Order: sequence, then C-alpha cells, then structure tokens
Amino acid sequence: MENGKSDLVWWKKGIIYQIYPLSFMDSNNDGKGDLSGIISKLDYLKWLGIDCLWLSPVYPSPMADFGYDISDYKSIHDIFGTMSDFDRLLYETHSYGLKLILDLVPNHTSVTHPWFLESRSSLYNQKRDWYIWREGDPDGSPPNNWLSNFGGSAWEFDQGTAQYYYHAFLKQQPDLNLRNNDVLCAVLDVMRFWLDKGVDGFRVDVMWHLIKDKLFRDNPPNPEYNEKMTSFSKLLPVFSCDQPEVHDVVAKMRDTIDQYNDRLLAGEIYLPVNQLVDYYGQELNGAHLPFNFHLILEKWTAEHIYACICKYEAYMPQDAWPNWVLGNHDKPRVASRIGYNQARVAAILLLTLRGTPTIYYGDEIAMSDNAVPKSKILDPTEEPRDPQRTPMQWNTNQFAGFSHHKPWSDVNDNYINTNVESEKNAPESMLSLYRELISLRKKEPALHAGSFFPIGIQSNIFAYRRDDPISGRQFLIVANLSHDAGVISFPSRFNTDSEIIIATHGHLKRKRISKEISLAGDEAVVALIK
Repeated sequence: MENGKSDLVWWKKGIIYQIYPLSFMDSNNDGKGDLSGIISKLDYLKWLGIDCLWLSPVYPSPMADFGYDISDYKSIHDIFGTMSDFDRLLYETHSYGLKLILDLVPNHTSVTHPWFLESRSSLYNQKRDWYIWREGDPDGSPPNNWLSNFGGSAWEFDQGTAQYYYHAFLKQQPDLNLRNNDVLCAVLDVMRFWLDKGVDGFRVDVMWHLIKDKLFRDNPPNPEYNEKMTSFSKLLPVFSCDQPEVHDVVAKMRDTIDQYNDRLLAGEIYLPVNQLVDYYGQELNGAHLPFNFHLILEKWTAEHIYACICKYEAYMPQDAWPNWVLGNHDKPRVASRIGYNQARVAAILLLTLRGTPTIYYGDEIAMSDNAVPKSKILDPTEEPRDPQRTPMQWNTNQFAGFSHHKPWSDVNDNYINTNVESEKNAPESMLSLYRELISLRKKEPALHAGSFFPIGIQSNIFAYRRDDPISGRQFLIVANLSHDAGVISFPSRFNTDSEIIIATHGHLKRKRISKEISLAGDEAVVALIK
C-alpha cells in the first residue's frame, strides 16, 4: 500500500464522477444531453471537487441499449455532437485540471456495425470468426442453455446463414470473439485511437464477460433461484463469463494503456470479492481499478457492510489500489435503495474508505429514481433502468434547468427541492455534505492515501480509522446503518479521543469522542483524533 503518500498518481488520489451524457445537460434544446452541455457544467464539477469525468458511451449507435450497442468505435453520435465537440470537451476538461475517461465496450457491437454485417454475410466471410457463431442442436434448438442478461436465450438464429450467434445482452448486441487475435488487435487499435487524442483512460464494459468457455458447456442451475429473481438468475454463468483466459485479454489492454503516461484502465466486474480481485492481475498487470460494487450489492446493514469492507481489504493484493462505487446507470439510485438519511451515511463511507471513490451524477444532490410509467419505459430489459437515468436536476426552472425542451425522459417531480442551485447555499443539504467531504478528503493524506484500520462493530454501528503515517494525523469514522439509536464502545488499545469535524447532522459537529459514542439512527461522523 502507498500509505501516506501525497504524490500518488491522479486516479489513486482523485475522485471519479460518472456522467450519463444523455441526461446531464442539453445545450441545443432538443431534450437530449450532449457534449457541449457537459462543457457548460465543467465549472460546477471543478467547484464540487471531483478529479475525473467518466462518460458513458457517446459513439454512433442505433440506441437499442442506449449507446452500448456501438456501430462505430471511432466517431461521435450526432445526438451528442461532433468529433470537434469532443475535442473541445477534452481540451476544456484538461484546462480545468480534470481528467476524462471513456466507456470502452469490447464485448459486443451493434448488429449494424460493419464488422457484424460482414460476419453475417456468409459462412466464409473473413470476419465470420469475429463473432461467436454456432450450429444449433439437431432438433434446431440453440447450441446450449446460456441465457441473456436481459432475458431469454442468449442465442439468436440467423436465417441467412442458418446458424446461431451469441449475445450476452440484447439480440441487437452480438458478442465479439476475443479469442480471435484479429478482433483483439482491432479493439486495441480503438484504444490507441482515443489515447492518441489524449483521453485519460477507459472504463471497460462487462470486463468479466470478454471470454467464454471454449467448449460451450451448459451452465448449471442456480440452487438459490426464486421467482423474484430475473430469468437470467435461473442458471449460474460459470461457463459464459469469468473464464481464466480473460486475464490474458485484460493484460493486453493494460499493456496498451501502459504505453501512455498516467492513463487508467478500470473494469466493470460484478463478481464476489475473491474473484473480483483476480482482475488486478497476478503481477498487477490487469485493471488498475476492477470496480468494486459491493456497497451497491450488499444488504445495507452494519453487519453486512462492515464484513464487506473488511473482507475486501483482506483480499486486496499487495500494492493493489482499492475502489468503491455507490451508484451507477444500471442500479437503482442510492437514495432510493436505502433512503435519504442512510444515503448521507453512505456518502461518508464512500469518501472516507481507502481507495478511489466513484460518484454517479446526481447522487451528490440525492437524486432518486423517478417513477416512470410503463407506457414511457424505453429500456427493453427485464428490469428497466430508466428510473435511475433521468435528467440532472440543476435548478427550479422548467425541466429542472436541464433543457428548454421536453427531455427524452421525464424529470423527477422532486426537482423543486432537490437541485444543485437550491442545495449550493443550504448548509445541511446533501450537496454541502458531499462538497465538505470531498474537500476534507483532498487535503488530508490520511483520507486519500492513508492506512485503513477496522476498529469494531456493536449492534448497528461500526467504526474504522484512517491514518497518515507521515504526519501522524488520524481520523475516526463511526456510522450507524440503522434507524435506531445505539452506542459503540471502543477497545482500549485504540486512541479514539477525537473531535467531530463532519457529520450527517450538524448538531454533532465539534462534539468530543472518548471511549464511546452514542449515535441516533441514520447518523455518521468523521472525527479528528487528538
């Protein structure tokens, strides 16, 4: 661990902010967010204190999966602007002292991508093996039992060539065959195209899906499946993802990244901690940051979250850098998952745990999922994601200041009170809490680079310490993850004499902590140890 160092590379010291471009800011009043809109809000992002923008896909796409079905990896969708607009965004982002990373989607393309059009044109086309084609069973059924993450079979029959192609997601998103070296070289070429432009790295979509079982064996049934789960959960995807050879692909992506200075390779990986950490690579030659979603996935109780934090730290390879994600475009927003008051507790955890934090746009103002009527749902998946992708709430103007035109998705009615403009000058707002935490994290090496020590858990409350071994400064973090009051007593071996400097509730500030602390429900504190 690089504990206590203030000269860390930017992606270790900094904070990543995910922008869903369609919903961030509309500059041309067509109801859809765009690159120029993002440029117009860079001053806000700098004021907030984030260090890196991560953009969900902005490439040309038929938008069957909102941009994750890409038809051209080296251009910009006209919804978002032009390549000149992107170049200007990159220049302006860097001029603010910020970084910019892009979504890289190497697992699949759109059915309209020229590669797939060639591949499906003939059994003998030179790009036939660029995708995953298989003969059906003798009875004409799909080649195996693999399921799509979005519902139904993962195999689609192609009338033209009388074979099935594999799609881990929508049928409009055929999977590339990354066992084919020509395909991998093409993906690495895409990376170099954007790296040469000056982007600061990539978040790789569904990194754990990139290689599939060579023998195409059936996935086994999930013994814990119940009818409340999605149809995908009926089987355990042990052969359709997380294959050993995937790490060779990730290592080659990392090698490409390492040919440029100070660039980041992050990966989307929904796996248990013991499998997740494998994506750092055996010699840390994999992803710099295999994204850790366990604050999203774990049951929100002190017992589960504390165990999750400790387990993650225990499994972390030596010299690997941790990270934490609280929200993203695929999961319900944190304020909707656990409620507004616990979302404040979660903010304290996100910004005081060891490792790089990622903030999903709008979580810093406590945006919540919008109740989108079924008639207006656009996402074709089993669990539509429209509710957590609604327009950013900037002010109290019509459409929350996102646009002067009716947006592509309805703005949440709570924008009247939940918006940037209203919260900027409200000391007790979620935005003020985020900005205060970010400011403290940035100036204190103990928080952005220091050691992590678990102190203990009692009832619904747990505590940990962050230390800077160089300056000797130490911080005590205590969090109540329930709605009920409780008390935690600290072991005598820990120095916990401290003063609260940040809290979910203002009345706690400047209070002293000694051998124990009583917290009401939904309270959390950051205290400076004397």
